[in-house]
Amino acid sequence: MDKRVLITGCSRGIGRGVALCLAKAGYKIVCNARRKSDELEYLKAELGENFSAELIFDVSDTMAAKEQITMDIEQNGAYYAVVLNAGIIADNTFVALSDDEWKGVINVNLHSFYNVLHPALMPMIRLKRPGRIVAISSVSGVIGNRGQSNYAASKGGLDAAIKSLAIELASRNITVNSIACGVIQTDMTSEINEDFIKFAVPARRAGRVDEVSGVVEFLLSDSASYITRQVIGVNGGLC
Repeated sequence: MDKRVLITGCSRGIGRGVALCLAKAGYKIVCNARRKSDELEYLKAELGENFSAELIFDVSDTMAAKEQITMDIEQNGAYYAVVLNAGIIADNTFVALSDDEWKGVINVNLHSFYNVLHPALMPMIRLKRPGRIVAISSVSGVIGNRGQSNYAASKGGLDAAIKSLAIELASRNITVNSIACGVIQTDMTSEINEDFIKFAVPARRAGRVDEVSGVVEFLLSDSASYITRQVIGVNGGLC
């Protein structure tokens, strides 16, 4: 298999799990991270021969994303799939939100849709072969959540953009889907009280990273070629 997959924010958490899962399935992984780190080096070592390239840029930086992605495609070829995973939170009640908390979350979680996909998409289309786009979203974008108006807006906007792009690309055999995650065991959710999880989540537990990465792997497979324009919940029944 020579299918290259770009994964944003892949040095830890869900992104790391997706990278390892897809590498095990035979995909060649293009790793994006905002900065070089020990975590990224460990991941590259674990990927072994299925590591394809390293792209260091902030997904909220339009020019940096364009330059890095264009250079990689020119040198190594277009992507079979892009997994939009990079995301941040800055929780606060709306009246207490600062400009930076609002704009920072929107810039990373929503503007990255354009910044990453815009330079990657035409090379994918020109190959005239199947392709896949998957966004890692959140139940907050579907049902909202107290203290997360910025995060919910970014993820709800992401889901809407995914659905619109899916319509444009369906005839080109490129599927576009979103995964709305609930509480998944990562650094981002480490401070959530376990009793609250048992109360709020019907499954009475947090989800595992492999339960998300397994859905990504399926969506990239041939078996998912007729699944597009969907927001798929991986949330233990939270919504």
